[in-house]
Amino acid sequence: MNNNIEVDKYLKSTKIKRILIIVFVIFLLLSFSLDISIGAGNYPLKDVLATILDKTSISIEMEVVVWDLRLPIALMAILVGVMLSLSGAQMQTILNNPLADPFTLGISSAASFGAALAIILGRGFPVPLEYLVPVNAFVFAFSTSLVLYFFTKLKGVNVETMVLVGIALMFLFSAFVSILQYQSDETSLQQLVFWMMGSLGKSSWDKILICCILLSISFPYFIAKVWSMTALRLGDDKARSMGVNIERLRLIMLLFISILASVSVAFVGVVGFIGLVAPHIARMLVGEDQRFFLLMSGLCGALLMSITSIVSKSIIDGVIFPIGIITSLIGIPFFVSLILASRKRSW
Repeated sequence: MNNNIEVDKYLKSTKIKRILIIVFVIFLLLSFSLDISIGAGNYPLKDVLATILDKTSISIEMEVVVWDLRLPIALMAILVGVMLSLSGAQMQTILNNPLADPFTLGISSAASFGAALAIILGRGFPVPLEYLVPVNAFVFAFSTSLVLYFFTKLKGVNVETMVLVGIALMFLFSAFVSILQYQSDETSLQQLVFWMMGSLGKSSWDKILICCILLSISFPYFIAKVWSMTALRLGDDKARSMGVNIERLRLIMLLFISILASVSVAFVGVVGFIGLVAPHIARMLVGEDQRFFLLMSGLCGALLMSITSIVSKSIIDGVIFPIGIITSLIGIPFFVSLILASRKRSW
């Protein structure tokens, strides 16, 4: 009898989680539609959607506005939101740290420094010039991830210590970026400052393709490792007893996390709190089961970034605010409210 009750509870809980995922997919589609309908020039939503379905259905002007300007920005917002939220969710899991994400642990700052080297000094690894910024960003982000990983192997390291190390790395790379800013010329400085505030303005179909390829490689691996990651949340010893190769799993996850975070930073600049807040929202809604947690984290991140894109264009007519500013304004009070709401509960 008790077993039947537990099975019924599990099935009911699973059904609710699936319904929540469907609801968030609908919200995301609505937000995406609203995002491509807002911008310079007040075009009816039906005309915008008609242009998406058929480029030549309305006018050449609509084709240029929708396909060359609005659609790449709206899609890039969703893809970057997914990439940042997934990297934050996986980092929180492998490090067993509720405050871990590429931004708070210095990985985004490291990627920013690598990108700044390419933007201001034109220095980096021997790759074609058009790939210099993302390659630099990835190498510095992955190197920082390795530092964090090996730091977790030291005795006596706890969650608070990891946060302090991440904050130290964030300030260290921020200081390096400031040195580069101080020595840069006016043109490079303007480009770097605008890039560091975060902007979707330089979104392109080539960048969207790269993001799609990276997600098509990383997300299936994440899905394939859902049981291993769920076991990891039970502790290293229990995960090992279940046959999980923890060291190998963490290294490969750090590789994917670094790729997703660094490419996001290289393409749209520094965007904070998405990788921190989105997984927390997902965890509150569907719990720790990675089968639902990963999907919900990606949806929450995509929805938050899509809403941010809408807000950035809606504050002042004709002015697009940097998305990094908007995510900070939204993320800081929201995350503080999460801390206050859960202060009596353990993570």
